[in-house]
Amino acid sequence: MNADRILVVDDEPQIQRFLRPALGAAGYDVVEAATGAAALKAAATLAPDVIILDLGLPDMDGKEVVAQLRGWSQVPIIILSARDRESEKIAALDLGADDYIEKPFGIGELTARIRAALRHKLRQEAGSERVCMDGLEIDTLRRLVSRDGAPVKLTPKEYDLLVLLARHAGRVVTHRTLLTSVWGPAHGEDLHYLRVFIGQLRQKIERDPARPAIIRTEPGVGYRFAEEE
Repeated sequence: MNADRILVVDDEPQIQRFLRPALGAAGYDVVEAATGAAALKAAATLAPDVIILDLGLPDMDGKEVVAQLRGWSQVPIIILSARDRESEKIAALDLGADDYIEKPFGIGELTARIRAALRHKLRQEAGSERVCMDGLEIDTLRRLVSRDGAPVKLTPKEYDLLVLLARHAGRVVTHRTLLTSVWGPAHGEDLHYLRVFIGQLRQKIERDPARPAIIRTEPGVGYRFAEEE
């Protein structure tokens, strides 16, 4: 069985020196690029399974790399950057990045995010019609939701919101993406509206809505549907 290939895009030699052996020890085939142009070429020629991308590249902003990649590829992209402003995270995620980790980071967290990205890729390729998480089951073919075998009654918008999150399990989905996808472009800034619906969903699907385990908040950015390892 071939190892999953990880393309690491970062112009800091110390990051490359750290990630190559660390990811190699985790069983991944690691390839590297130090510029945005080299990253785009490597993505096209080497067919990586996941891209780890720094935003501060010498020839272009990493967000531009994301935008160009999303013009022709759905390869999972994990942003790894020292930029900690929420606006940077949101912009990268709205352009199509799958996840965001701030520097400094732990290799355990990074490899967990890589595994989540690979699982999401497999689910997309398989076209699964059923999502299960901690006793919650979503049957998208029949539009049915159950919790521990008991039916859960959702409004159409609650269902659409839940399915959108579940189909991106393990990934951060931004407020704007959720609002525009479920309610339309005119509602892209209605954060209070979204919080109300997330609260309603949690009341119906979480074992303890006060401590949600399925729909998790990414403060200032969006929400993440958890997934079982």
